[in-house]
Amino acid sequence: MGSEPILFLRRWLKDPLMIGAIAPSSRELAAAMARLVPVDSHDPVIELGGGTGVITEALLDAGIAPARLFVVERDEALHDLLVKRFPEVRILLGSAADLTDLLRPFGVAKACAVVSGLPLLAMRDSLRDRIVEESFALLGPSAPFIQFTYGLASPIPRRKLGIQGEVKSRVLNNLPPASVWLYHRPAATAA
Repeated sequence: MGSEPILFLRRWLKDPLMIGAIAPSSRELAAAMARLVPVDSHDPVIELGGGTGVITEALLDAGIAPARLFVVERDEALHDLLVKRFPEVRILLGSAADLTDLLRPFGVAKACAVVSGLPLLAMRDSLRDRIVEESFALLGPSAPFIQFTYGLASPIPRRKLGIQGEVKSRVLNNLPPASVWLYHRPAATAA
């Protein structure tokens, strides 16, 4: 076992509710998420919960330029790992609940997509809702919020938050199996 899965396991043992899974996401899951990101935009792509960088790597492999990618990670050890692995990507240490404040120094007020690896089902409702609202503050009506979940239902209360969403793929070759959801805010309720 390489050092990244061991680091991930240690971080999970320290704080299982905030890490959310005992193993990093699979490459197949990360690729399924990356395929949903619009590649024809010049706006930034925001990744929430960079972890060991599996999704970051898939986004880069999908053609997202490193200069367009911002990764938010709240765990200091995982943040340091991401900085070493992806020196050309902006890796931000902080909470996704403070997303707009974290991005303000970089002049980011709009994103073409938010890709989340956060364990939303394990969070307090108020924290989850704030993260989703912070994300949609940067997204236009057609811009996607992409989230995976191990749960059977939507990890985001769509009606409560005024967003629409659907399962775009199921990745059975992941531990545990996961669903990839794509959400957007209808034009009539876009902020």
